[in-house]
Amino acid sequence: MTQATSPDQVMVELVDADGNTIGLAEKLAAHQPPGQLHRAFSVFLLGPSDGPDAGSVLMQRRALTKYHSPGRWSNTCCSHPYPGEPPVDAVARRVDEELGVKAAGLTPAGTVTYDVTDEVSGLVEKEYNHLFVGRVGSAPDLNPDEVHEVVYVPLDGLEAWLAEHDHTAWLSTVLASARPTLEGLRRG
Repeated sequence: MTQATSPDQVMVELVDADGNTIGLAEKLAAHQPPGQLHRAFSVFLLGPSDGPDAGSVLMQRRALTKYHSPGRWSNTCCSHPYPGEPPVDAVARRVDEELGVKAAGLTPAGTVTYDVTDEVSGLVEKEYNHLFVGRVGSAPDLNPDEVHEVVYVPLDGLEAWLAEHDHTAWLSTVLASARPTLEGLRRG
């Protein structure tokens, strides 16, 4: 699936409180105050199950040139599906586009709705967010327009690590919601 508009005008799905599509909006417009509730996704990938990072989450530091939350740490990948694109397909697409990795064993981890404002840019994250967990299925090949750097952080120490690192406004909310499924994958 591809976006029908130019890269400068990416469209997102506007949704109601139950996640039903009710319209479309240009991505940047949907993030302007007071924000418009729209579909998004967040994914947390653990290291390969047979490797030294099996119990650690691949975290990304957003590219320094991004207009939203540049240089801040965030979960493995987060973005928006194209209109009509199933969220799981969007996850596979964006993980490859941003990190150059294949996601293995993607598992839905529920949804979470939040309304947070980025204190630096003033942009509003008013999202109906589909959560996924899985494992890294190939070595990262970072897209420098999207990702500045990555690091594996042990799941048990992630909150302490986040307390010491500047991170995106939505990260704590999506992590709390995805954590039970992420813990299950780590144990499993």
